[in-house]
Amino acid sequence: MISPVRLLRVLAVWTVAFFVLVVGASPLARATSQPEDARAFARAVVASELAADANDHSLWMYRDDNKVPDAHMVKLVIETSQGDLSKTIERDGHPLTPQAQNEDEQKMDAFVRDAELRQQQKHRHEQDAEKANALTKLLPDAFLWTFAKQDSDETTLHFEPDPQFHPPTREARVFAAMAGVMVVNTRQKRIQVLKGMLTRDVSFGFGLLGKLQKGGTFEIERQEIAPGVWNITETHIHIQGHALIFKSISEQQDEVTSHYRPTPKSLSLEAAAQMLKDGTAARALK
Repeated sequence: MISPVRLLRVLAVWTVAFFVLVVGASPLARATSQPEDARAFARAVVASELAADANDHSLWMYRDDNKVPDAHMVKLVIETSQGDLSKTIERDGHPLTPQAQNEDEQKMDAFVRDAELRQQQKHRHEQDAEKANALTKLLPDAFLWTFAKQDSDETTLHFEPDPQFHPPTREARVFAAMAGVMVVNTRQKRIQVLKGMLTRDVSFGFGLLGKLQKGGTFEIERQEIAPGVWNITETHIHIQGHALIFKSISEQQDEVTSHYRPTPKSLSLEAAAQMLKDGTAARALK
C-alpha cells in the first residue's frame, strides 16, 4: 500500500507493519497493571497476530488518496495474485490530461507485459514484510508498556522507550525512540488507532551521516473492512531529518484509503487493467 523509496518511506512501512500487528490477547481484569504485565500482554499478542497475518491472503481494490509535499495523487488500486495495479485519476486536485492519462495507462500495460517488473514488485513486498516481522518480534522488549484504560469496546495502552533495550539495527534504533498510545478494539482485539512521537533525536554516525529530529509524529487508523479483516485506512507521518547515505529522509505524508471491495480471486492482471481503463473499477469504488 505504501511503496518505499527513501529511508523514511521505508520506515513508514515498517512502523505501520509492526504496530498494526500489535493487538490484544484477553480482556484485562482491571484498567491498570504493572509494566511487566503489559509487556507479557504485548509479547503474547505479537505472536498471535504474526500468525494471523501470515494466514491472511485476501486481495482488495480500493481508492488511495496520498499527499506528500511535492504531489497530491488519487489512485484506484487493484490487488491481484499476480501483482498490484493502480491508475491515477487525480493529480493535485485535477483530473489527468489525456496525455497524462495515456502515459499512466502505458505504465500499467508495461507492468502487465513485463514479468521482471512484476518480480521486482513482489521482491520489494517480500523485503518489506521480512523486515517488518523482524521489528515486530522486538516490539515487546523495545518499549515499556502500561494499560491506560479499558471498557467493553476499547482498550488503550501507553508505550515509551525502554532504556534497557539495545537496538540491533538502524531501523530498530528509530522505532525504539518512539512513544505514544495504542487504542485496541477490546472485543476483537484489533488495533484501531496508533499515535506516536520521536522522543529524541536519532543520529547516525554521531550525526555525521544523518539525524532524525525529535518531535516527529505519526498517526495510524485502521478499520475492519470485512469480518475479521482489518486494514490501515489513514496514515499521517510528519518527521524531518537528513542522512547523507540515504539522501533526504524528510517526510510529510498524509494517506487515506477507502472504498474497499474484495478482488475476485480469479481476476487476472489483464482483466484488472481493463477494469481500471474502462471505468468499471471507478464505478465499483464509488
